Amino acid sequence: MAEKNRVQVTIFGYHYNLRGTQSVEEIQSLAAEVDRRMGEVSDHAPILTTTQVAVLTALQLADDLQKLQSEFDKGFQLSLIHTKK
Repeated sequence: MAEKNRVQVTIFGYHYNLRGTQSVEEIQSLAAEVDRRMGEVSDHAPILTTTQVAVLTALQLADDLQKLQSEFDKGFQLSLIHTKK
């Protein structure tokens, strides 16, 4: 079992104690990205609650993931076509 690293991060003004198998730097980088994106959402719609900002940010991240998954799947299908020759 991989050792779990512990790190304290701040996302959108809230402090979190996180544990994960990723390096401390990776966890901090992920937290910084979420914080950045939440800040962008809040800047565009400052009347939203923290929960609303978090949900909209989660939807953006899910959309990004879905697009990447689709691109990966297309690339994988193309590579299968090329290897069948």
